[in-house]
Amino acid sequence: MKKIALITGAGRGLGWELTNQLTKHGYFVIMGVRDEQKGLAAWERLPEKNAASVMVLDMEDQASFPQVYAQLEKRNGKLDLLVNNAGVMLDGDLMKNSTNTISAELLKKTFDVNFFGIVALTNTLVPLLLKSTTPAIVNISSNMGSLHLLATEPAMPKTFAYNTSKAALNAYTLHLAYLLADTPVKVNAVHPGWVKTDMGGDAAPLEAAEAVASIVQLILQGANAPTGQFLHQGQEVKW
Repeated sequence: MKKIALITGAGRGLGWELTNQLTKHGYFVIMGVRDEQKGLAAWERLPEKNAASVMVLDMEDQASFPQVYAQLEKRNGKLDLLVNNAGVMLDGDLMKNSTNTISAELLKKTFDVNFFGIVALTNTLVPLLLKSTTPAIVNISSNMGSLHLLATEPAMPKTFAYNTSKAALNAYTLHLAYLLADTPVKVNAVHPGWVKTDMGGDAAPLEAAEAVASIVQLILQGANAPTGQFLHQGQEVKW
């Protein structure tokens, strides 16, 4: 029986490439997308279309999350993998410190997608993950959310809304890993690197396929995977 994965923000970039690679490793992937038509177009590009489907999932619409749970439970009865990939960076210029220029509206929107939505969706779906024999949660974070690096590397971008939302996501990763320590659920945060995506831009050194490969390897470890870690290409990143 195929393992069931839900990937948020799966219509493009890292989310699409994760879908592409996991379907080749025996997963059935539910592609969480905000725009159904764009999601279906992304699904059409998959080599393994029969191993994926599209689900409308807006990270700002927390009221819809119980319905997401109901759909997954009815169709699959369990969830083996949740990848919280959807995210936004609304600060503007990556190299400008936005601490005193980011508006309250954009700060809130960033946290709604990058943190509050993830917490609400994950907490809603944990009971389905507990029905799996090898459940895992992977939070796509960033080294820009590392307080250690922000404190020790002056050149780290100071995009205040994005960085702090990822730092909060890292904290949630640790808290959830402790909460689920006596269960089979593996909970980790991953820094994929600077990747050529709509967010990363063309100057990024990594292709999506390369960035995703190490994340897939983490997932394929199953019960042997670590938990409560912040990883980049298999190596720990300081929180």
